[in-house]
Amino acid sequence: METANKGTATSKLGFWLANLFVFGYNFVLAGGFFFQFALHEFPCPLCMIQRYFMMLASFGPLYIIIATKNGTINPQKFMRGYGLSALAAFLGSTASIRQILLHIAPNDPGYGSAVLGLHTYTWALVSFVVVIVFCSFMMIFSKELCPKGDEYNVIATINIWIFAVLIVANLLAIIAEEGFNFLLPSDPTKYLLFQ
Repeated sequence: METANKGTATSKLGFWLANLFVFGYNFVLAGGFFFQFALHEFPCPLCMIQRYFMMLASFGPLYIIIATKNGTINPQKFMRGYGLSALAAFLGSTASIRQILLHIAPNDPGYGSAVLGLHTYTWALVSFVVVIVFCSFMMIFSKELCPKGDEYNVIATINIWIFAVLIVANLLAIIAEEGFNFLLPSDPTKYLLFQ
């Protein structure tokens, strides 16, 4: 009986950690809009690529949350979701490293504002590394942390809807910034759609 209770507690932990993952990137993506609209710092192509990989990484736990809602979750799907997230984070980290290397010169002020002494692309790299470590941990303990199917609740629904709104908002923002051009300008300074 004690083992069954422990399994339920760990499966709930696994479900809430998936929600925390999505919430964390919801917060980061919303923060990107703060820089874009409140501070008027237009995201460059590498910034947008990092945002895309953050969204792609979030699809892993979203897959787990939705499979939990549908009652089809199992350790294989749990590992598949976090495998997708780890791969997306690895690819996103290459974009972050590329941008860091572009601004590594001693007199280069970097692109955009710094937060706690680091630019947003450096923080993006930190987030990608955290995601890779987190996903590795979740996959190692997939049998214990895999939700059982009855953990889904209204908070997960709200989390999913916030993520969906952020995806649409990013799509609209990139269309406004890019206008009718095929590529985003390398150093954007205005919304080309409105020019």
